[in-house]
Amino acid sequence: MDTPHQVLDCRDELCPGPVIMVSKALKNMALDQVLEVHATDPGAVPDMQALAKQTGQQILGIVQEPDRTRIQIRRSR
Repeated sequence: MDTPHQVLDCRDELCPGPVIMVSKALKNMALDQVLEVHATDPGAVPDMQALAKQTGQQILGIVQEPDRTRIQIRRSR
């Protein structure tokens, strides 16, 4: 995984909260910057994959940890 430019803590947020938070964060980032999302919502991975596909962003990696999931997204457009 890359060193993120920004870390967004979405733990304890349920859908659609993380999607909205990530969308707003990505809009404020420069192209090619990396956002790392920390989430506990079991639907976060498919939600972030769908968001990336719909908005043209790139998922760099997904790491499942005991207390959270870390998802890295590169702003591609």
